[in-house]
Amino acid sequence: MSTTQQPERLQKLLARAGITSRRKAESLIRAGRVSINGKPATLGEKAIFGQDKILVDDKSLEPAELLVYLRLYKPRGYLTALSDDTGRPIITELLTDIPERVFPVGRLDYETEGLLLLTNDGELANALMHPSFQIQRTYHAKVRGNPTANTLRQLVDGVELDDGLAQAIHVEKLHPTPAGHTWIEITLTEGRNREVRRMCEAIGHPVLRLRRVRFGNIDIEGLQPGEYQPIGENAVRELRSLTGNPLPMPHAKLKPIPKPKPKPKAAKPTTDLDSLPTAFTTKRARKPSQPPRP
Repeated sequence: MSTTQQPERLQKLLARAGITSRRKAESLIRAGRVSINGKPATLGEKAIFGQDKILVDDKSLEPAELLVYLRLYKPRGYLTALSDDTGRPIITELLTDIPERVFPVGRLDYETEGLLLLTNDGELANALMHPSFQIQRTYHAKVRGNPTANTLRQLVDGVELDDGLAQAIHVEKLHPTPAGHTWIEITLTEGRNREVRRMCEAIGHPVLRLRRVRFGNIDIEGLQPGEYQPIGENAVRELRSLTGNPLPMPHAKLKPIPKPKPKPKAAKPTTDLDSLPTAFTTKRARKPSQPPRP
């Protein structure tokens, strides 16, 4: 079997080196900020890492020495961005002891809280966000009023939005709130802008609060708002396998994971869920996630 290294698209190499995501790498190339062997690079051009001389802003392309994978509980009122001209709080302000430059896998809107993955593994981030892999995303949503079983079924059957049909693969009623509203669980396989909010609006039960609790095989269990933890090697491998590539990047190493400090356990919700078994799904049953707090 030949071990000759094959040329790869330049934006893929930039993402692998942790420079940026593949999509933003295309912008760097178009802007003329990337060169190969002394010549300006063009979009779609290929190169061999370690053989061709690749420069980004006149600096030699080096592999990401440490691959970082984090799970963050994004609080409400934080922007999923690396900077903001208006001075609003941004998620990177929460990463107090992470020297590596990491970027979010997808985004949660300003008022949505919950699980957000961050990494400098641009290739994996790009794959996880690509709709062809159908990575499952699970949310807990507090919706106005008390939707009926037939109404919730519409979310699985599909609702028409202004950018096309949107379908959940699993919907389950969790519990009511004292104010007469309802918590539901909804799982999607795409990440369109404000999709859960728009779907619930379409069935007449707008979202009052929204929390993402799971992305692929990674959940939010054990984190409080504003907290983050490294993702372990086995979980990263499983996450990569969801995109058809369970192996780590050949030119980089996973950052060592420190032992987590013990934290006091939060009180578990006491709401009785047995009286609300309503659930609809288009796939085999999954391990249920923890019910949300009222």
